[in-house]
Amino acid sequence: MLTAFGPPIDLSDLPTYAQVDTRPRRSAFVGRVSTKDHQNPSSSIPRQVALAAQRLQMGEEFAQYYWDVESGMLPPDARGLGPREMYEALRVPTPRDGGLQDLLAHAELMGITHVLAERSDRVARAMLTSLTVEHELQKAGVEVVYANEPTGGTESGRLRTRRYGQVDAELYKIAMNEMSMGGQVQHAVGGWNHGIPPYPYVAVVDENAPPPTRGRFGEARPKKKLVPHPDVRRFDAARELCRLRREEHLKAADIITILSADPERYPIEGQWTHSRVEGLIGNPKLTGYQVYNRKASRTGRPGYSRWNPISKWVWSPGPVHEAVVSLEQWKQAQEVTAMLQAGTEGGPLLRIQAAAGRRGLTVTLVDSTGSHTRYRIGAQQVVLPTPIPDAVAQQVIENLERAA
Repeated sequence: MLTAFGPPIDLSDLPTYAQVDTRPRRSAFVGRVSTKDHQNPSSSIPRQVALAAQRLQMGEEFAQYYWDVESGMLPPDARGLGPREMYEALRVPTPRDGGLQDLLAHAELMGITHVLAERSDRVARAMLTSLTVEHELQKAGVEVVYANEPTGGTESGRLRTRRYGQVDAELYKIAMNEMSMGGQVQHAVGGWNHGIPPYPYVAVVDENAPPPTRGRFGEARPKKKLVPHPDVRRFDAARELCRLRREEHLKAADIITILSADPERYPIEGQWTHSRVEGLIGNPKLTGYQVYNRKASRTGRPGYSRWNPISKWVWSPGPVHEAVVSLEQWKQAQEVTAMLQAGTEGGPLLRIQAAAGRRGLTVTLVDSTGSHTRYRIGAQQVVLPTPIPDAVAQQVIENLERAA
């Protein structure tokens, strides 16, 4: 900052009069488009370069170009992970030396002194992410410049403009998420399917749905509903798979053994796996309801999604396709799954099942209160604590043996 209160005589010839950056000025471009479907990278990236270049000095050119084609909602460590082949196929005329992650890793090594972008949301829409990027570059001695910010004036005024812009970017992101989520919720409430159809179903276009209209991003996808798979064996296989968990309390490995032993009755592409079995047992769409928001796919880790709690799931008001199991049966299966995962049944209940099996009886869960569970063993019902103490299990086994 220049001051109006300088020395009383000319001291500009002293070597310490001004702080001089001995590094040659070396500017890099940073840019981003949301996705290759929603924006055209081959036109958007060059346009961003042209705007950012207005802040270059006379005769200066960009030394490096860092840009990504992905969501600005991702954190820095999840950016720029797309394969090189994907970027080459886009045929963007602007060269690419890497993405945001590469810029942060190599800025100091490459001697970069300035990073120029069209505006802050080209770095990230989330304010914390853009601040983090600025902070990391500042530590490396790199100044971040946004072309839409005013020149001159006070530092506080420039910073105020920057922060307002970052707040607007984050508010825009949140508003877009809210509108998108609202549309997806109504899609599910209307009974239309999201994602890949579960094993016993196929998705078909709903001819009674409102006709799709052409929007900013082209023709909207037609709305689809689930119908039973043409191979009726799949419906029976899914129903039996759920019964094995619900009534016989079998783990995935045991269920896989049963299903794999009779491929004619339980057909599957490839083979039955743990994820397929558990995924079907836990899929509420088998109840005839349409359900959305079971997973949070945007977690910042590529290829990773997190299960949302059931309280956040969105259900259609009523059944919208043919059910494999009832809602009550599905709930019972989830209770058994939870107990198996907690390990509360690994010993005592299996011993009771084995004793009942020797008499030709099955052990079926009737209902549960959390502290106690009611089972049906043959024609009789017993209420057992949860988890089942070894002494209580032994008593039930002895009663079964005496009854024999």
